[in-house]
Amino acid sequence: MPTSYEIDHTIAFPILIGDIGGTNARFAILSDANAEPKEFPILATADFATIDEAIQTGVLDKTSLQPRSAILAVAGPIKGDEIDLTNCDWVIQPKIMIRDLGFENVVVINDFEAQGLAAASLGQEFLEKIGGGEIRPSTSRVVVGPGTGLGVSGLVHARHTWFPVPGEGGHVDMGPRSKRDYELFPLYETIEGRVSAEQLLCGRGMMNIYHAVCKANGVKPAATTPAEVTSRWADGSDPAAVETIELFVTYLGRVAGDLALIFMARGGVFLAGGIVQRILPALNQPRFREAFEDKAPHSEILKNIPTFVITHPLAALSGLAAYARTPVRFGVATEGRRWKA
Repeated sequence: MPTSYEIDHTIAFPILIGDIGGTNARFAILSDANAEPKEFPILATADFATIDEAIQTGVLDKTSLQPRSAILAVAGPIKGDEIDLTNCDWVIQPKIMIRDLGFENVVVINDFEAQGLAAASLGQEFLEKIGGGEIRPSTSRVVVGPGTGLGVSGLVHARHTWFPVPGEGGHVDMGPRSKRDYELFPLYETIEGRVSAEQLLCGRGMMNIYHAVCKANGVKPAATTPAEVTSRWADGSDPAAVETIELFVTYLGRVAGDLALIFMARGGVFLAGGIVQRILPALNQPRFREAFEDKAPHSEILKNIPTFVITHPLAALSGLAAYARTPVRFGVATEGRRWKA
């Protein structure tokens, strides 16, 4: 008779893995533990009324390989049988998926747990080191990812197992420190009076900074999207865009340093997502590490903690694939987050 441990850690192949963000959904199918994931085109969440429709149309209708299980990483807290996403209109209903899409198992975890799984399993070829410090083996790690929102996940190592720690760390308070901050913070858009980290460190956060800089400088905004801000920063054509990226990098360094202290992340802080990949030259400038290490009285601790940009184009899917292959390597809590036929 199988033990509860074996039951909890057995997920039948083939397995559909999915990374569901606020803007895009990425899917792949893992046929067995030794296979490379079969990837499918990235889907825009706005193009489908439901996730079930997206899976059926964008994945199942395009392959003869029908998955028996699904492991989904979603941007939002997981409570009950109906899971609302933070920055997307989709509602995930695992029982309905089992009934209508033919899955035997559905596991739902936080999207930044998946990024944490990636931070524990990616090779050095997918990590760009920023600044000094060295990874201490088997010590805590942190993943921070500006995207549609600001995702945060911890990663704790114990008993030869990596335990991802999900949370809503992107919503911690931000405050002014420099003279320029004190000029800009009254101009930042707030949520019920708060300037949270996510209000500054995501796509709309970048625009929040940009509009405040333009207003403070008395100039009309020339960029209308984050992509335009990063483009104008890259070619140096817009001083407000240049300052916006400088501030973005500084604020990201502050938050990353705070989270490194909270988790005592001697295993490193890993920056995830497309935004950080696009602004990599700015992150390589001194201001990111200066802000990261500026944590008196513990600056020496921060100097010895390495920081990396995850460069894998589908990092969350890579993390989910690592978990799907060897679930016992990871202490992913599935109670209340796993549904069976």
